[in-house]
Order: sequence, then structure tokens, then C-alpha cells
Amino acid sequence: MPTPLRDVPQDAIELIKAFEGIPDGDPSTVGLDAYICPAGVWTIGWGHAIMDGGVQLTGLGRKARARALYPGGITRDQAQALLHGDLVPRAASLSSVLRVAVNDGQFGALMALVFNIGAGNLAASTLLRKLNAGDLAGAAEQFMAWDKARVNGVLQPLAGLTRRRRAERALFRGEDWRAAAAVRVTRGRAVPPEVLPVPVAPADQSPPKKSAPKKTAPMKAAAKRVVAKKAAPKPRARTTTPKAPPPAPTAKRPAPRKAR
Repeated sequence: MPTPLRDVPQDAIELIKAFEGIPDGDPSTVGLDAYICPAGVWTIGWGHAIMDGGVQLTGLGRKARARALYPGGITRDQAQALLHGDLVPRAASLSSVLRVAVNDGQFGALMALVFNIGAGNLAASTLLRKLNAGDLAGAAEQFMAWDKARVNGVLQPLAGLTRRRRAERALFRGEDWRAAAAVRVTRGRAVPPEVLPVPVAPADQSPPKKSAPKKTAPMKAAAKRVVAKKAAPKPRARTTTPKAPPPAPTAKRPAPRKAR
């Protein structure tokens, strides 16, 4: 039975917006234009990866293609629609790996994290393992393990990622995430920080478990035959005494002649 789809809390959406930002690749135009993120993916709006033929559009040389896919850019309302479209499948993925009930704040914090690190990373994380085991305090602290990224090949914690993880942890705990991350708010809107690279998975992250394939009826029958074959006693080899070869025939002597 499929997991029921859960709405993303508004607090989570605001947190994502605050840290994803909405950069404009060309401020000289009216619309919001595509830009390239630190991972080299062409993006538009609040972190929406531009797809071309079913794959992400990457590389500095694809600028013309990125602009051609969104001629004239997009409006803020269209960026909002793209964001909601990106959240729906992530919410479904998150719900499918949760084994315990979580409140809106906890679900929202996990959604914000998934939007940044990806559903696959969360599924294999120590954070999720602790959460599904009922260790809420341990799960909350695991948010801070995702604050490092590679800059010029060097793995290091980044201030922007640390602030984002603090915000998500606070939302998970039911605290004020804006105060926890010192997010500045002007005219009712959070001022986003710089666009940050995707964090690297912590070294102690739990590897994904591989489930053994289920045995079908023919597979089970074959396995029983193998077991039975191994268990059956082997027939003893018969030992036979080799027969002695028959004696060699002796030559007959001629009978002596009678004297006349």
C-alpha cells in the first residue's frame, strides 16, 4: 500500500527559500534568469535544476541552452510553482522511509534537509537510523553532521551550511529556526545567504542496506534438491578380488612307439 502524500509545512518552505535564495542569472532583464550553481548545474528559481531531455543541464558552456529553455526568464510566481513541484516527490520519498510518526516541525526540518542533500543520502544516513529507532535527541544532533563541503578540493565546514543545519535542527526541535540561524528579515522576507555547494556525506554515515532477493517457488524447490543431494549417502564402491589367470596349457608329449 503506497504511503499517503503529506503536505510540506509552510515553515519548511520558508526555511528552504531563506537558504536557497532566488538568484537572477541576468539582473538586466525583467524575469528571473537561469544561473549555474556551485555543483555546475544550471538552475532557476529556488534551486530548481533545469532538465534537458530528462537529464540535468550542466557545464558553463550550456548557458545558451539554459536560457533557450526559459526564454525571458520566469516570474516569482512561476518560481513558486517550480518549487512546489520539486517538493512533492521529495515529500513522497521522505514519507516512504519514515518508520515512526513525526510532527509537522520534524517533517518540515527533514524536508528542508532532503531538499539540500537528496533523498538517497537521507535514506542511508545515521540521522534516519536514529530517528526510526526512536532516538529523537540523537537524530536532532545528526543535522550538524551535514555542514561540510569541498572547496577547491578541500573538505571543510562552511558557515552557510552550519547556519542552515542549525535552522533545520531548531525546526526539528520545535524552536525558532530564524533565531537559531540568525536569518535576517527585511520587509517581511528573509535575506538569503550566498548560494552554497551541496554538502558531503559524513564519514560515519550508515551504508544503505541491501535486501536479499526473495526466493521464488522454483528457486526454493531447486535449493531443496541441492540439500537432499548433499545429504544422501554415497553408494559404497564394490571391492572385487581379481581372478587368477588360468594356467598356461602344457605341450603334450608324443606317445612312445611300440617295438615290432
